[in-house]
Amino acid sequence: MKIAIGCDHAGYPLKVAVEDKLLQEGHGIIDVGTESTEPVDYPIYGKSVGNAVANGLADRGIVICGSGIGISIAANKVKGVRCALCTSVEMAEMSRRHNDANVLAMGARMIEQDLAFEIVDKWLTTDFEGGKHLRRINMLDE
Repeated sequence: MKIAIGCDHAGYPLKVAVEDKLLQEGHGIIDVGTESTEPVDYPIYGKSVGNAVANGLADRGIVICGSGIGISIAANKVKGVRCALCTSVEMAEMSRRHNDANVLAMGARMIEQDLAFEIVDKWLTTDFEGGKHLRRINMLDE
């Protein structure tokens, strides 16, 4: 799977760890930055990942900032993006099963790396259920 990934300065260490994990698993990566812990503005990276997914350059995206909130809002500004901020494995599963989330947001200051890895694994391996949920997704996309 090709995955776009981006973060702000607070999310940088977790982004590097997640990206390394994904590369080891054989995923393709589009890294939109940032490349250090020097302060930057999260909307740039949230929108960049969102655009990569919405334009078909990536199958899915992952965005990371300190809380996950700001960068998820930025990604959701892109038409066609359904970004879900997940702080548990259960949230990751439901974001895919019921909401067909195509971008995952995480807060580097909110969760530990091991939990982030579990969230990413569940999010990448859970399919969308469709059915009544598809009608609701279509309403979101209108």
